[in-house]
Amino acid sequence: MIRLFLPAVLFTVLCATSFSQEKKWPPPSPVELSILIGKDNALAADKIRSSYGKEKLAGGTIRGVEETTLLLAVTSDEPVSAFKSDGTRLGDLTKIDDGGLYAFAADIGNCQEFSYDLKSDSGKRLGGGAVKLEFYPSPTESQPNPDIPKGSLYTHEWSDSKIYPDTRREFIVYIPDQYNGTEAAALMVFQDGLRHADINLTGGLRAPLVFDNLIASGDMPVTIGLFINPGSALTQPPGTKPRNRSLEYDSLGDTYVSFLLEEIIPFIIKEHGLKISKDPSQWAIAGGSSGCACAWTAAWERPDKFGKVLGWVGTFVDIRGANAYPSLIRKTEKKPIRAALLGEANDLDNQFGNWPLANHQMETALAFANYDYHYWWGEGFHGSRHAAAMLPEMLKWLWSH
Repeated sequence: MIRLFLPAVLFTVLCATSFSQEKKWPPPSPVELSILIGKDNALAADKIRSSYGKEKLAGGTIRGVEETTLLLAVTSDEPVSAFKSDGTRLGDLTKIDDGGLYAFAADIGNCQEFSYDLKSDSGKRLGGGAVKLEFYPSPTESQPNPDIPKGSLYTHEWSDSKIYPDTRREFIVYIPDQYNGTEAAALMVFQDGLRHADINLTGGLRAPLVFDNLIASGDMPVTIGLFINPGSALTQPPGTKPRNRSLEYDSLGDTYVSFLLEEIIPFIIKEHGLKISKDPSQWAIAGGSSGCACAWTAAWERPDKFGKVLGWVGTFVDIRGANAYPSLIRKTEKKPIRAALLGEANDLDNQFGNWPLANHQMETALAFANYDYHYWWGEGFHGSRHAAAMLPEMLKWLWSH
């Protein structure tokens, strides 16, 4: 095992650009252009032409997204309109200079996914592309706060598992500054953990920053964080998708939770001299997609250990059996699990099932069995963008009692 210490404050490496290197005009801001077009077309045209050049503009593939604002631009000898693939008109482009530059920049609303074509008035296709737009402002609790204590992050690698032999994985242990080693702390485990522990990831959970803020405010207890990745085969090249993820996360049964309880958690307790609460209401487990199903399975199998679950876009569909949970919840004696869950109306729909439907079935089953739960719903897609914005609120509710 290789163990490395990473301080909580991560340094940003700035790469200096050589003076001899040609300076590139940065891509124009779609929000800024939405204000300029119709008011100062000359300036808007200058920004677009300086950024993209004649050849790209003639190709009709220019597309920019900022928050919920979309930018399209093309050169044409005649007026241009944008149409979605279903035939509906997205909007007319505005001619903004005498060289035939047409542009569209407007707020089109959140959670949009579609293909589009640019067509001239005569019906000629001038270009097109695809748009996937999902934006959430980053909450205050996901930002660094210089006035509060900051936890420390420790990175480890585990490659001698007896439960999942011939695998390796990395995990990060978060220890809050308020942990004094004498009073038992709470514990929270995140599946797909390394990316959720990355405090510099744009659109990511940035969970250590959220922990810092919520522990400081008293909205969650002093909590040890375990951010663990799924296993990769020892033969896999570094950086490739972990082959063991579906086996570990989508499978029913107690194998994965046993791995946590028998291998990883005892290791971090010994390695860092931790004192962890024995109260299952002080143990939480979290994840998104298959990681959400995994978190639920861990608590379902061992509610004597994990009394809290936090999950988003849960994969409660027919991959390795998690589609059975709505029925099992209805038919099985209620277990002492408190669950904070997030579903999305535009989640996946494929050969394994319909994610929004599966999560609605989970919600109604939890209500039927009188579980202690809260389901939040959004209009987003499969992923963690909405969960990142919702994490402080979900954690506050989860730890409120």
